[in-house]
Amino acid sequence: MDDDKVRTPAGVVDKAAALLLDAYASGTPIAPLTQTFPGLTVDDAYAIQLAQVDAWLARGARIKGHKVGLTSAAMQRQLNVDQPDYGHLTDAMFFADASRVDAGRFLQPRIEPEVAFVLGRPLRGPGVTAAEAAAAVDFVLPALEIIDSRIADWKITLADTIADNASSGGVVLGTRPVRLDAVDLALTGCLLHRNGELEQTGAGGAVLGSPLNALVWLANVLGERGVTLEAGHVVLPGSCTASIPVRPGDSVTATFGGIGSVSIAFAKEAA
Repeated sequence: MDDDKVRTPAGVVDKAAALLLDAYASGTPIAPLTQTFPGLTVDDAYAIQLAQVDAWLARGARIKGHKVGLTSAAMQRQLNVDQPDYGHLTDAMFFADASRVDAGRFLQPRIEPEVAFVLGRPLRGPGVTAAEAAAAVDFVLPALEIIDSRIADWKITLADTIADNASSGGVVLGTRPVRLDAVDLALTGCLLHRNGELEQTGAGGAVLGSPLNALVWLANVLGERGVTLEAGHVVLPGSCTASIPVRPGDSVTATFGGIGSVSIAFAKEAA
């Protein structure tokens, strides 16, 4: 009987991926996968994530980078998890700085401020050091990540968010590239404003001590799975602050010391 508690049900990957893909299509969140499929493991969750990525690629999507999530104590406390995870960024997830986005394309969006890495050369682990990761970075940009969950009410465990592509939603990149050696990412301060009001403050050091450490973690974890971070790809290392919810009509700006600012507005719902 004990084996039944830890054994993943047959076909869980395909079934769970189908539920998540249906949630995207219908706009209706689903129950936590860890409730629907008891015994779901982290490896199962990454397999579910990849099954969705394969479906997107089959429809013509392109992978443009990766995100690391849950790297700050604030985000781990907020979502009740205890370790980082990663997800895929596709071309459809990217929005221009200062653009206006239809909030209806997301289910239950939140915003996080991040410093985005743009790679100038491929990076593959395992065994990547901080020096090697830094050498692979072409430049950094101010960024906002729109996180979203296909799991109802954000009632997620680590396996739930991993399966749900690390709760990815969208990415807004600033337009001012900054060389990595021109800024100390660990000491870079961040201010997050919504509708002109200061909502959160933080610093790069909240992201595993430095956002660069998140890039190292990602390169090594993906390397163990046979995946290379490609030149030109964007890597989001994790949020400097807790996330904030956003609604139609909201505008959000993140300002980073020595790097610049980035903003997005969410269109009001049609009457």
